[in-house]
This record gives sequence, structure tokens and C-alpha cells, in this order.
Amino acid sequence: MSLKKTWGALAPALLLSGLCIGQALAAPERSGKDVVDSVCSGCHATGKDGAPRIGDTEAWGKRAAVGLDKLTENAISGVRKMPAHGGQASLTDLEMSRAISYMISGGHSVDPKKAFASPQRISGKELVEKRCQECHGAGKQGAPRIGNMDDWNPRLQKGLDALAKSAVQGHKGMPARAGMAHLSDKELKTALEYMVNQTTNAAQKKVSEANEQR
Repeated sequence: MSLKKTWGALAPALLLSGLCIGQALAAPERSGKDVVDSVCSGCHATGKDGAPRIGDTEAWGKRAAVGLDKLTENAISGVRKMPAHGGQASLTDLEMSRAISYMISGGHSVDPKKAFASPQRISGKELVEKRCQECHGAGKQGAPRIGNMDDWNPRLQKGLDALAKSAVQGHKGMPARAGMAHLSDKELKTALEYMVNQTTNAAQKKVSEANEQR
């Protein structure tokens, strides 16, 4: 499928996606052009390792045919020689979506306000047990401890979305995406929700036990 035909089919979705209302995070996301110029062009400008070259209508037409959601999932998880999140774990799933939209459309699309995809392949509980508890169990390097509301309260002042973005971008001793670049924004957020819920439950249990002892 030629890019001209593909763009004709996808144009309404790409343009209207710019009008969708997504949840606001701590700071505005980077534009598709900015991400492409600073990150994606490293491979897509020359076709390094088989990456579709920017401006190659035939190559992009083939990839666009699978759908924007699948294309975004591949970019988030990594595919063939392309590393997860383009080798930049701090890029959000929305920024990845914008970069894809920009390259497919030849720079004509409006930056979407909502990610085309943010796959959920592991539950919050599973991710916490597999990775997060390594630091959040004992408070390693200042990580808020699971079950300690005093640790979490200051971090929750700006809301869970802002905290999730910090997890994506990395904060102090915590690397971007907890060092697992293939994780989606949704997976990180559900892990945070699980830890906060566990902490809230522990706090409520302490209150109940204290009341029983009176």
C-alpha cells in the first residue's frame, strides 16, 4: 500500500486524535517532530538496521497497514533491531505515538493528545513482585516503602498521574521505567496503584487495630 493511500485512510484518525482529551500529566509531552528529530532520526533518517527511512512511502505504507495501535505497541516493546521506546526509556507512550504519527504522515498530522496504545501485558501486582519490591520493599535509595503511608503522602500531593510520569522518566535513584524500557505507561501506573492500595490497606488495618485496643 502506498503512503499516499495509507495517509488518505488514516488521516481522519491522525487529525482527530489531536482533538482527543487525554489525562494531563506533570508536564506537556514533546511533539512528534521533536522526538523524531532528536531520537528517531538516528535510525530512521538513513534506514539503519532496516528501519523504514523517513520519506520512504513504500516502507511506511507497509507498516501503517497493521494499524496505529499495533505499530505503537511494537515501538513501545521493541521489535527486531529497534529497542523498546526507541532506546529512550524516558519517552512516554504518547510521545512515541506522536513520533509514529509524524513519520507516517510525512509531518502532516496533528500531535495526538492520547496514546494510540499503551499495552497491559503484566498486572500491577505481578510487576511489583517481579521488580518494584526490590527497592520499595525496604526503601532502598529512598524509595517509598510499601505499607508506609508517611513515605507515600508527600509523593501523592500532585496526584497519581504526576507520580506515574516520574516513574516513566526516572527520579533520583530510580531509573526511567524502573530499568525496564519495554514497560508501557499503563503497566507502570497499575504497579503504582497496587503499591498505593497496599499501603492504604496497611494504614487502615493499623487504625482498626488501634481502635480495638482502646
